[in-house]
Amino acid sequence: MRHLLLALTLALTLGVSKTQAHEFWIEPEGFQIAPGDNITAYLRVGQAFSGVTISYLPRNFTRFDVMQGDILTSVEGRLGDNPALDMGGFDDGLAIIVHETTANRLTYDDWDSFLRFATHKDFGDVEARHDVRGLPREGFRESYIRYAKSLVAIGAGAGQDRQVGLATEIVALANPYTDDVSAGLPVQVFLDSAPRVNAQVELFDRAPDGTVEVTLHHTDEAGIAVLPVTAGHDYLADAVVLEPLDAPTPSDPVWLSRWASLTFSVP
Repeated sequence: MRHLLLALTLALTLGVSKTQAHEFWIEPEGFQIAPGDNITAYLRVGQAFSGVTISYLPRNFTRFDVMQGDILTSVEGRLGDNPALDMGGFDDGLAIIVHETTANRLTYDDWDSFLRFATHKDFGDVEARHDVRGLPREGFRESYIRYAKSLVAIGAGAGQDRQVGLATEIVALANPYTDDVSAGLPVQVFLDSAPRVNAQVELFDRAPDGTVEVTLHHTDEAGIAVLPVTAGHDYLADAVVLEPLDAPTPSDPVWLSRWASLTFSVP
């Protein structure tokens, strides 16, 4: 019964209306930890850098790892663990937590809700792209997959973020724990290993008092955006891409959204 309730909770949580642009991210209990301490982190879904936690349920993710240098460690836990990550044995340096969900589906019964979502995430002229395919304006489905990363400093936290093989991802081009980021933190957005040009990056800036400020940024011709950051604040960066899908039957999804997120803190 406990396992059933956990599965139902996740299904309800991940299936919430994305017209409200619910993000999915990894939130460590501490972005900076001492050598020998466990890395402990929650999986969260919600809005404005605040949301509910998701338990460790292997059937709902295709990848859950911690990368340090060239060493990749799979996250192992018990069904229902919350926080979903609580592991030790990592060396001094920068750790990259990586999580990829399985595909989920959403049905749009309200055309305006889909347009609001598309406008919020800056997908361009989705209305024309939708209509030229002869798609219905209600009762159509979207599939979505989340690709989340988080940067945790162990000890000094030396090291560098990198591409980790996700279909879409955000890569920090500077180390927020060791580098001077007073002029901003440069990040690069990738899709299928290629830089995403003019991609919108939504930045959630959480101050020590818990208040959250949201700003929008766009990548340049190299897929790079410089994000404004402040010492003592935590950050969630989010970039979403919408791709058309062939739908052999009316019940199949006609769109696929891929959500990339990156969390980090600035000392």
